[in-house]
Amino acid sequence: MAVMAPVGIFDSGVGGLSVAREIRRALPSEDLLYVADTAYCPYGDRPVDEVRDRALAVGRHLEDGGAKVVIVACNTATGAALELLREDLRVPVIGLEPAVKTGVAKTRNRRVGVMATAGTLRSERFARLVRTHAHGVEVVAQACPGLVDLIEQGHLDGDVLVARVADLTRPLREAAVDTVVLGCTHYPFIVAALRRALGPEVEIVDSGPAIARRLRQVLRDAGLEAEPGPGSLSVSTTGEPGAVKPVVDRLWGEEVDLDRVAIEIPARR
Repeated sequence: MAVMAPVGIFDSGVGGLSVAREIRRALPSEDLLYVADTAYCPYGDRPVDEVRDRALAVGRHLEDGGAKVVIVACNTATGAALELLREDLRVPVIGLEPAVKTGVAKTRNRRVGVMATAGTLRSERFARLVRTHAHGVEVVAQACPGLVDLIEQGHLDGDVLVARVADLTRPLREAAVDTVVLGCTHYPFIVAALRRALGPEVEIVDSGPAIARRLRQVLRDAGLEAEPGPGSLSVSTTGEPGAVKPVVDRLWGEEVDLDRVAIEIPARR
């Protein structure tokens, strides 16, 4: 496989760009091939079988497009389909899960909040994370219905977002958590609003930097690190480009090449 092949990344929408952002910072020479499965966003509200099928379809699309690694930049899709993707694809697959272990290590009062979609929080993978890493720490799981939709619509600040964040963080404030794990890749884009709602004494944990470090190790071990030079970003969406592109450009901080792609559910190999 060519070292100049791109790194494939996908999410149900634009949230995985927060992971792509961390990869760009850590590995600036890598070309990134990103798919936003916007027509099916958010995954967290969909049945697990449907999420599994979509993840497999998009993962195959990225592999067929030449990706040398596929990153599942979505906690819900990781919980539903990571093992299946690793069985089905011929390239390395890196998944994403809420950083419960890190949150437990950082808490001072032994109370950790996890903000995520309902799909992530009901997954066996999340339950296993808590069983394995909580070690007596209280883990307060907070589902965040509607929050992904607001971010997808470009509500990164303003009264609508502030009001929703205030409602969703109220149980965490009442539980007096001192650490909050962001269990959805969309949420780092509204971290300023979250900090205001939670208070300055609450530490916020994001999984993105850890995924970038893991990717660096995978590429190094396989001898697939890109040659020095500026890496590119190419974005495809299964949704309406005219609605998606302004949000992508805003989140990435510059204009991004974006096109529309149809990705059908494949037959099992």
